[in-house]
Amino acid sequence: MSFRFLPDAPAAAVRMPVGQTVLLESSLRPRGRCIEVLDGVARVYCPCEETEGMTLAFLQAGDQLRTDRLCSEGICVEALTPLSFRSDAEPRQGEGFDAVNEWTLQLLRIRHLGSAEQRLHALFGLLVRRLGRRCGSWCDLPFRLTHERIGELIGTTRVTTTRLISRIRQAQLIEAPVGEAGMRLAPELIETAPLAAA
Repeated sequence: MSFRFLPDAPAAAVRMPVGQTVLLESSLRPRGRCIEVLDGVARVYCPCEETEGMTLAFLQAGDQLRTDRLCSEGICVEALTPLSFRSDAEPRQGEGFDAVNEWTLQLLRIRHLGSAEQRLHALFGLLVRRLGRRCGSWCDLPFRLTHERIGELIGTTRVTTTRLISRIRQAQLIEAPVGEAGMRLAPELIETAPLAAA
């Protein structure tokens, strides 16, 4: 697992290209502080060897990540799109909403669906509803995840994930245009996803 360390000094804007990862060490961050995403989409994951990079959440503009609530190993933030965030943000008080906890809950709900096909369908629905947008006859997701990462999220192997995505592609419900960073999903796929009301 490759990452760089976030500088100790607070910064009003940290910029990261797609694919870059920073490690936030909880012992080095002041208590009661957080990072706040200014622009882009990030994946938050655990760097612990035992959990093999387990995804905890996805963050987008406006979302905060409390740095005093991290595991002892810290937490990694990976840029899925060009990303900028501030590392000197103060947590919003009284909102009662924590983006990381909410994502972790939704990903856990998906993992408990009966079949891998249902889990993949629900994951695509969740990602598009939270991080995508409707553009004409398609729903756009501004980034792609590897089949291995999708397999980790839905609790299956890369091979099974590839097979399931191939079925969806053959049904013309998903497109991943060559040369584009994102992917397109058919609205009917998103609207019929399990757990869509969540």
